[in-house]
Amino acid sequence: MSDEEHHFESKADSGASKTYPQQAGTIRKNGHIVIKGRACKVVEVSTSKTGKHGHAKCHFVAIDIFNGKKLEDIVPSSHNCDIPHVNRTDYQLIDISEDGFVSLLTDNGGTKDDLKLPTDDVVLTQIKDGFAEGKDLVLSVMSAMGEEQICAVKDITGSK
Repeated sequence: MSDEEHHFESKADSGASKTYPQQAGTIRKNGHIVIKGRACKVVEVSTSKTGKHGHAKCHFVAIDIFNGKKLEDIVPSSHNCDIPHVNRTDYQLIDISEDGFVSLLTDNGGTKDDLKLPTDDVVLTQIKDGFAEGKDLVLSVMSAMGEEQICAVKDITGSK
């Protein structure tokens, strides 16, 4: 055998799918669904009866979990819909940069520096005010289908 070291660069992700299939008739209110390629939270579901020659249809009204836009879709209830894998992770806030990015402390002690401040005014002011006052803040980050966004703030000052 040779004494050379071989280095392989991996350019692929884990191969895990960003979505999974679920029958349209089993999706309920407050669940998640993919409509027009966007991860959404279902706010309303209505099912129509079968026609003379057709399937029962499910009408979904949903809100995009990242930008808040309302989307609608109608799918036969026996067909499969894509459901996004939605994860919520808490990170402690370390710093806010001038260009609007946050520096977060991960569970393993590393930092996560690729997230921008949220566009939601309420959450944004809670983060900025709390950070300016020197409070210990924990930010909840929602991730789905390759997108991440800060969605909530918790003040943990003095809770240790």
